[in-house]
Amino acid sequence: MPDLARWFLTAQERGNPSTRLPAWSTGNLAEPLIHGATYFDRLVTEVEALQAGDHLFFTDWRGDPDQLLRDQGPTIAELFCRAATRGVVVKGLMWRSHLDAFAYSEEENRHLGDAIEAAGGEVLLDQRVRFGGSHHQKLVVLRHPSAPERDVAFAGGIDLCHSRRDDASHRGDRQAVRMARNYGDHPPWHDVQLQVRGPAVGALDTSFRERWDDPAALDMLNPLAYVRDRLRGADLQPGALPDQPPDPPPCGRHAVQVLRTYPDGHFEYDFAPRGERSIARGYSKVVRRARQLIYLEDQYLWSKRVADLFVRALTDNPGLHLVAVVPRYPDVDGRLALPPNQIGRHEAIAACSRVSPDRVHVFDVENHSGTPVYVHAKVCTVDDEWASVGSDNFNRRSWTHDSELSCAVIDPDGIFARDLRLRLLREHLDRAEDGSQDGGLADPQTAVAEIETAAGALEAWHASGRRGARPPGRLRPHRPERLGRFTRLWAGPAYRMIYDPDGRNVRDRIRDRW
Repeated sequence: MPDLARWFLTAQERGNPSTRLPAWSTGNLAEPLIHGATYFDRLVTEVEALQAGDHLFFTDWRGDPDQLLRDQGPTIAELFCRAATRGVVVKGLMWRSHLDAFAYSEEENRHLGDAIEAAGGEVLLDQRVRFGGSHHQKLVVLRHPSAPERDVAFAGGIDLCHSRRDDASHRGDRQAVRMARNYGDHPPWHDVQLQVRGPAVGALDTSFRERWDDPAALDMLNPLAYVRDRLRGADLQPGALPDQPPDPPPCGRHAVQVLRTYPDGHFEYDFAPRGERSIARGYSKVVRRARQLIYLEDQYLWSKRVADLFVRALTDNPGLHLVAVVPRYPDVDGRLALPPNQIGRHEAIAACSRVSPDRVHVFDVENHSGTPVYVHAKVCTVDDEWASVGSDNFNRRSWTHDSELSCAVIDPDGIFARDLRLRLLREHLDRAEDGSQDGGLADPQTAVAEIETAAGALEAWHASGRRGARPPGRLRPHRPERLGRFTRLWAGPAYRMIYDPDGRNVRDRIRDRW
């Protein structure tokens, strides 16, 4: 193993001495599952193999009970309910979201929980967040106490809900949520989940248990919800979890570090009395080490504070390039909702570009029909040595305000991060999956030119009126919308206060400390 403390946070650097999480674990096998269809198919296989006495723990931002996991089913409710009926210990934590009138998922989360509870499991609606915040973690942990070598966990950006079951063709999920009209009736969706085997499964199990066992009331910030839940007899008290099994045995060569965000809330988490910002701290440490290429895919890429981290790295390292893949359009339309979404990204990209526009490369994605693909992935690789897959976006909200969960991976053989980057780029550029057409993509120092050339050819084809054959590839240079002065005057404060709030305490805000 390389010196892991050079890339990973030490226990002290995590900044949360109250957690039981290990600093990191070795001997793991991590596998990126690109696309919701890939993840859902794997999830069905693993859950259907669970037997009585095994454990199925999950956390989610949104869960739609009727979401099909394969073309012929099962749905997510059927899969988890059947497991509970077989005697599997099923426990879930779902975010008690904002009202459905605001296009979030309170009713969907409740109905999924009701179905699982009727089958013998237990699902709690959890509002232990800052006011206006959310539980954004997407985690499934499967334990086999009698066969620990079969333990597996999934963590990343993919919720158990509508719109996520897309594949490399990016024609979209037939069960779709409503989004900005630019994405059509079945929005193409790009996403990534990480499968983990080995001792890190124990760390992810611990992370679930810390949140489950936290003594704070589930709906302490929502008195109306408390009254309503009391009247309907909702489950407001977490039941006891089975004893935690020992960590699974080593099965690979990957080192994995579990990173999280918990806000410094209006209350104290028992396992994080002053919150936890190890995701922000982890990125802050590793970005400073970047020398060649930071490759990231992100839903937002906004926040001046996050952009400043890249600005410093680009300034200090003249050979460093930043490549980002983002959605072409926000997921919402409307005169009030759209501008705050646009202004944050415009400010972040502009700040990085001012350092050196020739070293900042931002792209969006379309499918072969020309429909934009909504990039929901939260992935980053640094110099093909360190990689992260999680639920967190590159913004202040994800790094301080909401609850998030991410896994950083280091491979002593130098394969994982490089392979993840190449797999994503092969799809985006229509290169062969076996690597036979990688060309300059394999080397971080020459990959940028390959990407720019392909994206430039596709952009030129569009500019020509689409004359001739469509060039290979799906990336196009990203052009942030320019906003008028009046719009910036009101959208800027709205973006900072509502869309990208700060979950730190006043002292840390003043000191600008994660």
